[in-house]
Amino acid sequence: MKYVILSVLVIAWCFLHSAMISVSVTEYFHKRLGPAFRFYRLFFNMISALTLIPVVLYASSARTEPIFRWDGYLRIFQFLLLGTAALLFFLGASRYDAAQLLGFKQIREGTSAKGITDAGELETSGVLGIMRHPWYLATILLIWARQLDISTILVNTILTSYVITGGCLEEKKLVREFGEKYRAYQKRVSMLIPYKWLKSKIMK
Repeated sequence: MKYVILSVLVIAWCFLHSAMISVSVTEYFHKRLGPAFRFYRLFFNMISALTLIPVVLYASSARTEPIFRWDGYLRIFQFLLLGTAALLFFLGASRYDAAQLLGFKQIREGTSAKGITDAGELETSGVLGIMRHPWYLATILLIWARQLDISTILVNTILTSYVITGGCLEEKKLVREFGEKYRAYQKRVSMLIPYKWLKSKIMK
């Protein structure tokens, strides 16, 4: 029963997170709030963080003895996963505008800009020239580089599915925002696994 409750909590959080940032919901609040919409991104981040707390607490209480441990030589692979995740977060941070991502820039400038890069435009340099969503891949690597019990595997499976699905939904928004420029970017650069970049290096 605890795994059913845990699944419901995680799925409910994912649904709330997606709904609040969806095009239909953000456009609705944009029209209703007018200039005050510049606070929406900060509000979204706060609600996402606060509603995640009970999910994390319940997930912790549901933990049992791990059925998979990163022991022995497997620790090498665990460190590789963690190191890659940390590197992707760092490289992504060098491309994204943290103030915009957190919602402070919108409040300061009185805008509701959509882009999260420094220029507010489509950014394809650096790590974004290798994969389109480095933070999404970093998140997936990070959550799986843990000792795995049944509850962790369950949560990780749901979150991985959510990250991939959320990435696909975000892609639709980005195509809507940047049009053919983003479609060309999709053809040139992989979403998560940088096989197109690797292929281009091998074929040289």
